[in-house]
Amino acid sequence: MEIKNLAEKSPTIADEVFLRMKTAIVKGEISPGSKINEPQLAKLYGISRGPLREAIRRLEGCKLVELKPNAGARVISLTAEQLLEIYEIRESLEGLSCRLAAERSTVEQIQTLRQLLNEHESTIRSEKGRIYYQHEGQWDYHYQIVQMSGNKRLFDLLCGELYHVMRLYRVRASNSPKRPGQAFKEHNQILDAIEARDGELAELLMKRHISGAKAELLSRMERVDNETH
Repeated sequence: MEIKNLAEKSPTIADEVFLRMKTAIVKGEISPGSKINEPQLAKLYGISRGPLREAIRRLEGCKLVELKPNAGARVISLTAEQLLEIYEIRESLEGLSCRLAAERSTVEQIQTLRQLLNEHESTIRSEKGRIYYQHEGQWDYHYQIVQMSGNKRLFDLLCGELYHVMRLYRVRASNSPKRPGQAFKEHNQILDAIEARDGELAELLMKRHISGAKAELLSRMERVDNETH
């Protein structure tokens, strides 16, 4: 007789909707700043409002949704100033992650990340260079590098509260024309430096990589702002 592990829970409806909505928000299918339309989403997913509201509360916990009294829920939308603050944090801390990864990562970790980049290359080619979308966690290049740093507090800072908001805006930056190919090239250069155990170069390259994405994203936000005024 098979005894079921009580700690292993099957995904609930709220779990599934949470994951689907999180992906839709990060990919931009539900736009930043847009209002969460509960009746529409309940119909789309074929569920009642209870599981939907639970999913929305969990999205709030990921900082992807804001809940305001008498105003309902909206997808997070950062100002240029807020975005700049996050990218300044990323430049500094992800640069540090690369330097530590060059010093501490194992050969196996480097090989795993190299394989991930090979898979990313296939995805970019299939999208004809228009999109560079990375799934979260172990399928995320930046996530893996922070893990390779071997610094738990650094991991908590970059892959905890800020992680999903950073992913949301990383996807927006990487979907600009020509950016997917450039970002992929920079990812390989950073990994080459880590593999060569050149922490100083790896840190510099990551800072440049994030600075370039920041400039691209802020430029896009400025263009959109000018078009709407």
